[in-house]
Amino acid sequence: MSAINDWIDNEVKSNDVVLFMKGTPSFPQCGFSGQVVQILDYLGVEYKGVNVLASDDLRQGIKTYSQWPTIPQLYVKGEFVGGCDILREMFQAGELKSYFEERGFALEAVPAAG
Repeated sequence: MSAINDWIDNEVKSNDVVLFMKGTPSFPQCGFSGQVVQILDYLGVEYKGVNVLASDDLRQGIKTYSQWPTIPQLYVKGEFVGGCDILREMFQAGELKSYFEERGFALEAVPAAG
């Protein structure tokens, strides 16, 4: 394993939700990353954004790590969920909210029980 692969693996496993994206959550630098940020913010999901533009090693490394050719990439509890198209489809179908809830996330849009 390369150093970048180890670093990515650590980020994926030590954060509940990680979005590898172009830019940052407050300043996305591509439309696809921006769409995913909007979806996650709308759902009230807390996540860590990792800017792949910060390093060529990281930008190539995440594609190798996931065997997925495009960015953004969303990981939830160590599992690769998908890129922009998959997340948008899941969101529009109402599946993304369920996906997070099934994994124990209390979404801000949903009142807490009790």
